[in-house]
Amino acid sequence: MPRLVAVNVGMPREQSWRGRIVRTGVLKEPVVGRRMVRRLNIDGDGQGDLQGHGGEHRAVLVYQLESYRHWERELGRSEFAFGRFGENFTVDGLPDREVCIGDRYRIGDALFEVSQPRVTCYRVGMRMDEPRMAALLVAHGRPGFYLRVLEEGLVGAGDEIVKIADGPERMSVAEINALLYLPGHRREDLQRALRISALSPGWQGSFRALLDHPSDRGLGAGNAGLSAENAPPPAWSGFRTLRVSRLDQESLTVFSLTLTSLDERPLASPLPGQFVVLRLHPEPGAAPLLRSYSLSGAPNAAHYRISIKHEARGAASSYLRNRIRVGDRLEVSAPRGTFTLTSDERPAVLLSAGVGITPVLAMLHTLVAMGSRREVWWLYGARNGAEHPFARECDELLRQLHRGRRYVLYSQASASEASAGEFDARGHLDLEALRRIGVPPEADFYLCGPVTFLRDLRRDLLSLGVAQSRLHCEIFGSGASSTPGIREQRPSPHAPAGPPGKGPCVSFARSGLSVSWDSRFQSLLDLSEACDVPVRWSCRTGVCHSCEVALIGGTATYEPTPLEPPATGNLLICCSRPQGDVVIDL
Repeated sequence: MPRLVAVNVGMPREQSWRGRIVRTGVLKEPVVGRRMVRRLNIDGDGQGDLQGHGGEHRAVLVYQLESYRHWERELGRSEFAFGRFGENFTVDGLPDREVCIGDRYRIGDALFEVSQPRVTCYRVGMRMDEPRMAALLVAHGRPGFYLRVLEEGLVGAGDEIVKIADGPERMSVAEINALLYLPGHRREDLQRALRISALSPGWQGSFRALLDHPSDRGLGAGNAGLSAENAPPPAWSGFRTLRVSRLDQESLTVFSLTLTSLDERPLASPLPGQFVVLRLHPEPGAAPLLRSYSLSGAPNAAHYRISIKHEARGAASSYLRNRIRVGDRLEVSAPRGTFTLTSDERPAVLLSAGVGITPVLAMLHTLVAMGSRREVWWLYGARNGAEHPFARECDELLRQLHRGRRYVLYSQASASEASAGEFDARGHLDLEALRRIGVPPEADFYLCGPVTFLRDLRRDLLSLGVAQSRLHCEIFGSGASSTPGIREQRPSPHAPAGPPGKGPCVSFARSGLSVSWDSRFQSLLDLSEACDVPVRWSCRTGVCHSCEVALIGGTATYEPTPLEPPATGNLLICCSRPQGDVVIDL
């Protein structure tokens, strides 16, 4: 009969790690006597990062004595104290290869249901003093699992563990864990997993994403269940030289460049909403400037149109506006990005401000070219008519749609513009405006604009009942960081402290920073952090794919090798080093 060997608890505390302070609840200690298990926690226990741990479906973490002994042999360590793996329940029995999602167990006075495998996280490696631990738990099929509390009650060491019911589909913890994190996501297995109602919503969402983006579409498709960076592979690696065939002034501050092939070979047709990276050389001998610009024209293989806001102190926009002429040549990456139009029939709300109009304009072109019968809402905000690019172009496109609707707001309109009917209302795109025009909450929303505009509108749309999964946002410049358990204010990106490196050039395209690699860094993630470039990560060992980004140019090597490679043209920065000069979409 399986039994509970130890009950381990610990409240979140701060711990020094790699020169930073981590708030974590991974430090668990065994308790004497019985403890009350409640819906969200055990009395005396807590989690430091509630986004990745805790909650109804992750109330209690279980790990097995059998796995303790395995790691003692594997790592060459002496006996570990209970709670060493961050678990609440140390148990004798219940191996991951036999326990199934949805199984129910009576322990003491409480009733539990198995809800999901352990979440991969760097903090178990911090606790074990073994940085590879998150990857090892998955690779060895020994993750441990979480329990949902169905009936609260007292538990204590020595309690027998009595199985009450079998979970449906009989998919083990180890099987579910491998289905997400390891190669080979069979469609029939994903469908089986989604029939298990006890499986936590997060894991269900990951498996739905894998079904929607099947890996059998070709090698190198990546893992859509873990990363949003799963666009089709780029048409070419690095940069291709294109010719400027046309220049257009679209508004007081926005201008467009049309780019065509030098040799009349067709370009790759981009997805509506994608961007390209330009590598510019304003000063001979100086480091190039890297800038990302959304494609704003009708997606086709004949030419690309990029539209740029001219900033008075912008080095790249000033160079392109003042020095580039028709016939000049520019180095251009293949179209990239996952901010793209979905192919369903739900209403589409294209919502932008300022130069954020560019990617959603490409979507509008595509909807017209398709003869779409979707309900299309075109919502745009500008200061006035002088700063409203593509006004006539958008109106003409909307007239060609069967169900197109326009709502344009000017925040500083003149009296003459008001009388001419060039816009629909004064003000800004905000919650009041959204309520006034009655946007359908069941629509897909595509947002692009300044950071504060996106932040406020996301909040407003969520308050109207729009599902998080229906919100698609494009951010110009660096994205937000995700550093679990670490709260810190980062300055603007900069070269790392200390003497310059002597290795390959590492260019962060969104941050506009190029630095030389130095072997003192263990990974490109380490270098990014030393440069205060915004990054996202969780496991730091090539498992969770949180750190996956587009590799615009160059190649990299991995150490350790990730359990599943990223999509073709992408990179896991947590475990990679440059192999020659690289350009990264950070």
